Amino acid sequence: MSVTSVMLVGVGGQGTILASDVLAKVAAASGLDVKLSEVHGMSQRGGSVDTVVRFGEKVYSPTIDPGMADHLVSFELIEAARWLHWLKPDGRLVVNNRLIASLPMLTGDCGIPTGLEAALAYEGAVFLDAEELACEAGSPRSANIVLMGALSVGLPFPADVWRQVIAKRVPAKTVDGNLAAFERGRKACADGECDA
Repeated sequence: MSVTSVMLVGVGGQGTILASDVLAKVAAASGLDVKLSEVHGMSQRGGSVDTVVRFGEKVYSPTIDPGMADHLVSFELIEAARWLHWLKPDGRLVVNNRLIASLPMLTGDCGIPTGLEAALAYEGAVFLDAEELACEAGSPRSANIVLMGALSVGLPFPADVWRQVIAKRVPAKTVDGNLAAFERGRKACADGECDA
């Protein structure tokens, strides 16, 4: 198996780090070598957060260069556009169809970007409303796990391994909601319900 590189991007507070940890643990539980690279930035204040999870029989580096990500999972639209150039031309782009306005946008110092969805759709993005699916699962704060469900459809790991890792990684009182959120994301993409 060659090395697979997955990049997860979002803003602070969206659960990007937890999601990348789940993915890394799933790959490790499947017997693969795993390397994880995290950049928190201003994550505590809603700043950009990016992580890279690489797995394969032998992985020598946790980092990648632009154009090397096999999968790019974005927790919101602006971050998807910001990091798009890191995705391989034939890579898979999964995007939470949500825009989080930055402070300069909220104060009117810069405009809110328009046309992001169309531009990302042109690049082959698969969109889903992770917050809505998380709410449907009864776990409103589990949009990150919804996105892991969507990602799981494009990766070679059994769903049971994902479920086991999620159950061990999230707080005990949230296990059922997170597992339901995972199933919502997985079903949305497996059944072709993700908007492409």
